[in-house]
Amino acid sequence: MNGIRTMLFDLDGTILDTNELIIRSFLESLKGYVPEDFCRDHIIPSMGLTLTDQMKLFSGLDDVEHLVKAYREVNLRLHDDLVTTFMHVNEVLEKLHGEGVQIGVVTTKMRLTTERGLKFVGIYDYIDAIVTIDDVTHPKPHPEPVQKAMALLGADPASTIMVGDSTVDIQSAVAAGAIGVGVAWSLKGGQILRDAGASYVIDDMRELYAFAGSELGTLERR
Repeated sequence: MNGIRTMLFDLDGTILDTNELIIRSFLESLKGYVPEDFCRDHIIPSMGLTLTDQMKLFSGLDDVEHLVKAYREVNLRLHDDLVTTFMHVNEVLEKLHGEGVQIGVVTTKMRLTTERGLKFVGIYDYIDAIVTIDDVTHPKPHPEPVQKAMALLGADPASTIMVGDSTVDIQSAVAAGAIGVGVAWSLKGGQILRDAGASYVIDDMRELYAFAGSELGTLERR
């Protein structure tokens, strides 16, 4: 497939390697609220959901505002030590942006930490539209976030891909009429993304060149 003119990306676990930051933020902020054997294996399956929903799930509490606040304090404190981009992200986004591909970020994070992360790793200037949890009524897997990003960019769903590491990314894309693309470096594994409706699963960011019709890469149907 080529001729894609708009590429939307989830943030955490897709272009930003924040996996350890997220896991450590949960483990520290949930101390005393979860069993002692609570660990990363309990966290990974729900990554991609909103922070509030995850805190409710892990703690069993209805009011988790204090846990969300604690998480964000830990997250901001550790941010610069633990955040980086996945391999080839910077060069691929720079190249695609230079070739006129519209690039958007669609995330369940709040805008403050979204913009901080994008600027910290040096890719903020390549992003044409950002949709965060602060900008929608219904977060992923609802189609609203992807729909909003496409509206901001004047994008045609048929020529738009949504790239993500979580089932909610793929579900939101498909529900919005866009093409879901999974990343094989997801902590959840590629197969769960295919099962969620991903048309493709990429092993390397450079495979995205083929979507735009660039001769820099080739794409194989997964």
